[in-house]
Amino acid sequence: MPAQIKVSKVNHNLIFHLTNSNISYILGVEEHDVLTHYYFGKRVNDYSGVLSYPRLDRSFSPNFADATDRNYSIDTFPQEYPSFGAGDFREPAVVVDQANGSSITQFAYQDYQITDGKQTLAGLPSTFADSADAKTLSIRLYDHVAKITVKLNYTIFADSTIITRSTKIENNGEQPVVIRRATSMNLDIPRNNYQLLQLPGRYAEERQLFIEDINPGIKVLDSKRSASSHMQSPFFALVTPGINEQSGTAYGFSLIYSGSHKSMIQKDPYEQLRIQMGINDFNFNWQLAKKQSFQTPEVMMNYSDHGLNALSQSFHQLIQHHLIRSKFVDKPRPILINNWEATYFDFDEEKIQRIIKKSAELGVELFVLDDGWFGHRNDDKSSLGDWYVNKQKLPNGLSSLANLTHKLNMKFGLWFEPEMISADSDLYREHPDWAIQTPNRPMSLGRDQYVLDFGRKEIRDNIFKQMCAILDHADIDYIKWDMNRNITELYNRNLPAAQQGEAAHRYILGVYDFMDKLTTRYPNILFEGCSGGGGRFDAGMLYYTPQIWTSDNTDAAERVRIQYGTSLVFPPVAMGAHVSKVTNPNTGRTIDINFRSMVASSANMGYELDPFTLTDEQIKVVETENQWYKDNRDLIQFGQLYRLISPFKNNQAAWMFVNDNQSEAIVMFFNLMNQPSYPLTVLKLQGLDPDTKYQINGRQIAYGSELMNLGFYPMGQPTHDFTSARFEIKKVSSHAE
Repeated sequence: MPAQIKVSKVNHNLIFHLTNSNISYILGVEEHDVLTHYYFGKRVNDYSGVLSYPRLDRSFSPNFADATDRNYSIDTFPQEYPSFGAGDFREPAVVVDQANGSSITQFAYQDYQITDGKQTLAGLPSTFADSADAKTLSIRLYDHVAKITVKLNYTIFADSTIITRSTKIENNGEQPVVIRRATSMNLDIPRNNYQLLQLPGRYAEERQLFIEDINPGIKVLDSKRSASSHMQSPFFALVTPGINEQSGTAYGFSLIYSGSHKSMIQKDPYEQLRIQMGINDFNFNWQLAKKQSFQTPEVMMNYSDHGLNALSQSFHQLIQHHLIRSKFVDKPRPILINNWEATYFDFDEEKIQRIIKKSAELGVELFVLDDGWFGHRNDDKSSLGDWYVNKQKLPNGLSSLANLTHKLNMKFGLWFEPEMISADSDLYREHPDWAIQTPNRPMSLGRDQYVLDFGRKEIRDNIFKQMCAILDHADIDYIKWDMNRNITELYNRNLPAAQQGEAAHRYILGVYDFMDKLTTRYPNILFEGCSGGGGRFDAGMLYYTPQIWTSDNTDAAERVRIQYGTSLVFPPVAMGAHVSKVTNPNTGRTIDINFRSMVASSANMGYELDPFTLTDEQIKVVETENQWYKDNRDLIQFGQLYRLISPFKNNQAAWMFVNDNQSEAIVMFFNLMNQPSYPLTVLKLQGLDPDTKYQINGRQIAYGSELMNLGFYPMGQPTHDFTSARFEIKKVSSHAE
């Protein structure tokens, strides 16, 4: 069913109904031109006014100035974009300081527009769609005193369970105003029993799944790091108690933004929920002169009544088809090897050449030269900002390595950290003021480096010129874009004192501007995002980089949880996953190479080790696994993902990939810590055709209904910690006998 936006009148109220074959989103205009929220969820045929909010007297809830009774107050009323000071004491979606010192606003419905398709947002990553795939509703609200317009944009996509929302604020008055808060969305929800699901974490332990009750008051999930951060993903969900992968209701919200963010969940005294998401308003302000406007980032709002798998699959599909714009979005990703854990900074041209040649023998398709190839960098204390080749290490430059790699039928990749600068660098000695710093304050160090102010065009232009000089003279196929510290002493020297609250957002806008120019100029380069691993794994970065290094934690057992949590929002094709060296540098653990390979082959597979340390037996495993992955990566990278067993609740984990016509599937099962006399696990599959016969690993034949309802035993008694099993499921026939 195509996307539709129906406009009607119900009880004299103007009603907007966004709908497709899966969902409905209903809002309308009530008395005093209040834009009201009615419903978001499973598709309904129409709206008759049955959920009209009751008019009743709530003591200490103010009424409108011309009220003739006490029964209508916005203090408890479900609204689409509330403000503060004129009757609603809950958290406002927007706060604007006006020239007379007042921050009170009261926005009333003005008009609407419906357009086919979905336009991108100027300067920001956002979803896109043509006229056949989506429809967009734009509603304008207006404050007649402050002369400020709020434009709310809603897009519904054909056959998706996702609505996207964003907000644009315009100053139509004669005097400048200052935005203190501008959320991308607000949703007021009736009394319910939802729990909060979030993905908190820390460095090397990103996106850990956590569910908790929602109590009265306000819960804030945020980052103040000028990055989406390892610590708090810009995502949360409201879920019914007991939700699992196959059943239960979930509302998921993901912000398409890479900077400081904030999600707010408020349970009011009447147990109603108000939820908001957008740019973090801590230390934020934005000046709007006459006729200027401010655009917020976009939010993906998702609904599922079939558990978390369905929620994730909808996110994956929208991200793949309507967010990632790279030409590589639907192209198989190569198996890569990165030299970082093999050499760290200790390499020369000969050592790199040996690794390249050995990697080619193993079936690797892309070699990535990591940190240490530029300036005079032999450790992490120098040379960031000096993007020219270190001729002491690489006397023949990058072209020599790229040519060798291409001659061996491999691609060549390169590591950059463009947003950073070292004190020991030519760039810092020439431009010390380019590092972000507050006047008269000491500069905090992080990883012995500072942050360049990408909010300033002259700085972006310098780094862009340096990178182009490299990329124009060496045949580079891939770039790993890293960012290894967060911003401290935030200050933009080009802004006046009153506008310093704009510095964080202008920095992110500068990063986006830079990445837009770079990816446009070099469309044939595959970009992979990174920030100490998963410190900037968000939908905003995926707009420019179709894959992201999931975590610096390469321990395969830890990666089971990290990749499981990440997949709640992001598809496997967006996740970089490598077979690491042992003992593992993160945990000191030694894990069997079969287990490590299976975890890595569940996403974009690569290697983070010295191939010369592999034993003959391990080499055979690597060669076999690489060929297997090449034969099956289309299914893994672009198939439908089903999570089967959660490692956050169990000592096992399992997931599977199913192709579009349900004729093939691949199942991965992981047992973590071993125990004597281990209890047996029954593994039940998902996503198969119940009436089709399937063969498992070329042996057992069973109907899809058996595999999904009865299940099977994936493993007997494990013989050691960290064991795994893989099952290839192939269609035999499609008619029940």
